[in-house]
Amino acid sequence: MRKIGLLLLVFNVSICTWSQITYPKASPFSKLEQEIGLSKITLEYSRPAVRGRELFGEQADGQPALVPYDRIWRVGANESTKITFEHDFVVDGHTLPQGKYALYIFPYREYWEVVFHKNTGHWGDGRANYDPSEDALRVKVVPIKTMQYHENLLLTFENITHNSAQLIIQWARTKAVVSFATDTKRIMENEIREKLANSPTGQTYYEIARYYQEEGIRLDEALPYLGKALQMNGKTYYFYRVKALVEGDLGDYTAAIESAKKSIQLAEKENKDEFVRLNQKDIKVWQEELKNN
Repeated sequence: MRKIGLLLLVFNVSICTWSQITYPKASPFSKLEQEIGLSKITLEYSRPAVRGRELFGEQADGQPALVPYDRIWRVGANESTKITFEHDFVVDGHTLPQGKYALYIFPYREYWEVVFHKNTGHWGDGRANYDPSEDALRVKVVPIKTMQYHENLLLTFENITHNSAQLIIQWARTKAVVSFATDTKRIMENEIREKLANSPTGQTYYEIARYYQEEGIRLDEALPYLGKALQMNGKTYYFYRVKALVEGDLGDYTAAIESAKKSIQLAEKENKDEFVRLNQKDIKVWQEELKNN
């Protein structure tokens, strides 16, 4: 009898599982990965729609809106929004250690508090289970009204550099911005030391020089690295392109023009029209600099 009962239980569970319907979610899931320098931020959230509702604060009749003031909001729907940092970041002057956090917001009438919460196990906003002592960091932002309208909640990264980015939170005509910064230079210097100590190739030297040129740092070191890259890997149009830029940044316009011409010759052989145009444009600038000096 026990065996029969167990079989019936398994059968009933299987029937329930088979009978479940997969249906489209009202607030579809979205995942965003954004590289920032040598680090990465991953964002996972569900995107609710406005559907004609009053979103933040109070409705016209004084009743609470969908996201009331003074109460925790999960910054999305369904599960809590998750944000993961590969490296330490600085937010509003405070260090946020690498790791995965639940992202919450407490909307107040005059400002919002954005919360990076260490406990990622709560469903939704946690409500009674939410413990402020588990916050990793809180920062204040002031939301603004915009002309652009977003029916679905939208989280994006904008104004991205090697060292920073902004998280843009937009829903309906409300927009808030959270700024992040990371010490890419420190990470990159560690990477450079490691690569130089382990049989560097011509490509290694080129990439180091290109990074220095893009950041406008250590240009005196970048030039000999490019020399090693050309010696080891032969004549390459993009090696000469960066060499020209470094020489131009150093004020050696004659050498820059010569390197740019070599880059053009090599780029033309490979039908790299964009590099031809870029070099031609810079040659005109450097020629003007020579005339004026």
